[in-house]
Amino acid sequence: MKTTSAKNKLKPDIVLKDFWRDNARFADLFNGSLFHGNKILDPDMLLESDTDVSSILKFNGYAETLGHTLDVAKKSAYGIDFVILGLENQMKIHYAMPLRHMTGDTLIYMKEYSDTVKNNKKAKRLHTDPEFLSGLRKDDRLHAVISLCVYYGETAWDGPRSLWDMLYMQQIPDTLKGFVNDYRMHLVQILDSDSYHFHNSDVQDFFDILHSIYRRDYHKIEEVYGSRDISAELGLAIGAAAESGILINNALKTNDNGGVMNMCTALKELMNEGIEQGKREGKIEGLKQGKREGLIAGKIEGIVLAYKEFGVPQQTAVEKLQTKCSLSLSDAQKYVTMYY
Repeated sequence: MKTTSAKNKLKPDIVLKDFWRDNARFADLFNGSLFHGNKILDPDMLLESDTDVSSILKFNGYAETLGHTLDVAKKSAYGIDFVILGLENQMKIHYAMPLRHMTGDTLIYMKEYSDTVKNNKKAKRLHTDPEFLSGLRKDDRLHAVISLCVYYGETAWDGPRSLWDMLYMQQIPDTLKGFVNDYRMHLVQILDSDSYHFHNSDVQDFFDILHSIYRRDYHKIEEVYGSRDISAELGLAIGAAAESGILINNALKTNDNGGVMNMCTALKELMNEGIEQGKREGKIEGLKQGKREGLIAGKIEGIVLAYKEFGVPQQTAVEKLQTKCSLSLSDAQKYVTMYY
């Protein structure tokens, strides 16, 4: 759903990055989508992490810089250890997304590996041949990475969800398939909102309202949210995800007046915009249909006139027209009668 009534210069990806940077929302997004609503991630245990995971790939004397930046990155501490959590916002379907996520995770590991090697060499911790070869001590370990892709599209994701989905696997013998390493992408999409188990009200409202907007179920939004105020920050994030200038403008206005937004006003504008958009699309489709029908009629007219010019009998012209233009007997007779 895209509207063009906004006159601001806000970038949706930056608005969404800011929205998910909040620890409570970030934790609930992971808990509700990946962990079935169980409180595996604790907001109080989340720390900001570097989103720039660019690295240098070196192999047999060849080196290449690879750039990659996560939208949001956190660390979740567990005792003296931690897990790196990455989030990427995706507005459109991307058919190479599993490969992008695999590359992003690899770069996170490569960055930590490079930092560990540097620290080991600087502290002179390497003593054996295998340690000097790899730059790692035998007991060195990298921190685990979990990445999440949030897809905000109005249509269901029809792209691959794993590396295997991107490979020619159908003709590969089963005895070989088990040796082809896979990489599974963790995808969260708005249209699957009913299957998630969120507890944070902002996260739940974000998914519910967006899903209802995509289904044009304005009555449900009015019934549930019509008399409720939501934060301008939440309204802005919903507007950014839906690419709705109406919601964005309403959120910006209310942000200057107490920081709360009434969905009733925004809903009426959204409904009117949807009705007008439907009328415009209907007119355009009608014009297109009329143009198509006109072109077809013109083509048939030319064929019939050619038959007439070359003296083709009317009955033969009817039969030829049925075959050539896939017309019914009555329609073919109508055109021949009209132009003979």
